[in-house]
Amino acid sequence: MASATAKTAPTTLLILGAHGDLTHRLLLPGLASLLVVEPERDVRVIGADRADLTPAEWKAIVKDAFSSIKPPATVTSAVTRHTAYVKADLLDETSLRGLIETAGDGPLVIFFALPPQVTMKVCDLLQHLDLPRTTRLALEKPFGTDHAAAVAFNELLHRVVPEKDIFRLDHFLGVATVFNLVGLRFANRMLQPIWSGEHIEKVEIIYDEDLALEGRAGYYDGAGALKDMLQSHLLQVLSLFAMETIATLEPGELQDQKAQALRATRLWGGSPKRSSRRARYAAGSIGPKQVPDYVKEDGVDPARMTETLAQVTLAIENARWAGVPFILRSGKALGAARKEIVATFRDVPHLPTGFVGSSGVDQLVIGLKPGSVSLTLTMNAEGNPLDLEQKTMTTSLALPRMQPYGEVLAEIFDGSQLLTVRGDAAEECWRIMEPVIKAWAADKVPMESYAAGSAGPDGW
Repeated sequence: MASATAKTAPTTLLILGAHGDLTHRLLLPGLASLLVVEPERDVRVIGADRADLTPAEWKAIVKDAFSSIKPPATVTSAVTRHTAYVKADLLDETSLRGLIETAGDGPLVIFFALPPQVTMKVCDLLQHLDLPRTTRLALEKPFGTDHAAAVAFNELLHRVVPEKDIFRLDHFLGVATVFNLVGLRFANRMLQPIWSGEHIEKVEIIYDEDLALEGRAGYYDGAGALKDMLQSHLLQVLSLFAMETIATLEPGELQDQKAQALRATRLWGGSPKRSSRRARYAAGSIGPKQVPDYVKEDGVDPARMTETLAQVTLAIENARWAGVPFILRSGKALGAARKEIVATFRDVPHLPTGFVGSSGVDQLVIGLKPGSVSLTLTMNAEGNPLDLEQKTMTTSLALPRMQPYGEVLAEIFDGSQLLTVRGDAAEECWRIMEPVIKAWAADKVPMESYAAGSAGPDGW
């Protein structure tokens, strides 16, 4: 049983790679948004990296990151008063041991704001160290580089801490509009009975961006749209959309059903050549901004053949979704941002003779950013009562109470895995996309092209 001291000790958030962009742009603002909503949380932040930073410089970084949220001064001061920065060689066992000791004996969350390869090396060292009894690992995607690497990474992590203390982060799961899938589906009498292939003809999960590379070549050119978005984020959304009925919101229940849906997921038709497409943007313009050809962007290696637009069609081979294509698509430098889930309903079995018009399809559209729900239905048109047309009903979803990283951090501090990716699910995501990754590496699927600012290649 934990001691009274351990219960009241602050949670230490130890950020490895604290001088990087992720910490300043996402993690610290997320923490600020959490503390605005829940100021009673006692969190001590320790940053660690190779950079030379004075205590004043580190506190300035924390204050600047918090300022984007505009929290009350008491929130910022409560964190900066006790925060610390340690210059450390994270790949040296002695240095790492000393860093862990600075965290004290209270609950410890180690956040890896590091490249995946470095994260694995640090975890290899951690397995030899004495860690506080409550130690949780928070890991950014990607979780490995392929299925075999994901399996090996999980085995390594389990030598450091048990699965219940591993938090594989996908900030999409902290986006309120994505998690609203659960409420929308299971709390509505109208939608619950029609959530199957009997009534839904196809499902599209789309995350198109009107941003180009934006200086992220260091990461993106080694990943591409397939690994950056489809293999991780969009498969997580698919698993929430397609999972079977849950009895409770208990994390294990939700994780079981998500994993079950992923285990049933395969490439449509079993062929990466027929079920996947890839493309890369060429020079063009997005609004007033001129965008160069992708291969001429700073830091891009043309030999990598990195795609900036990926589309994969999947099948979920179970009774609920047999015969329903799930189309996952994401791309950069497109003419319009489109971030949504589109469920297209089947036609009615029989339309009474005499009705005319309405050649469209009924759809449920769940907007991811900004959050919204639209339902397009066929109904009588104005004028002639035998004419049919489609009407769309739309509602905006409530703004999230905090940033996605705030929601994720709250769950980690509480030890809840509701918003994380479990180890078996991480492996399944690589297993699903591995045939496509191999086919693209072997150049078996042609690389198409589209002008930046366009809707994508012709025919998509």
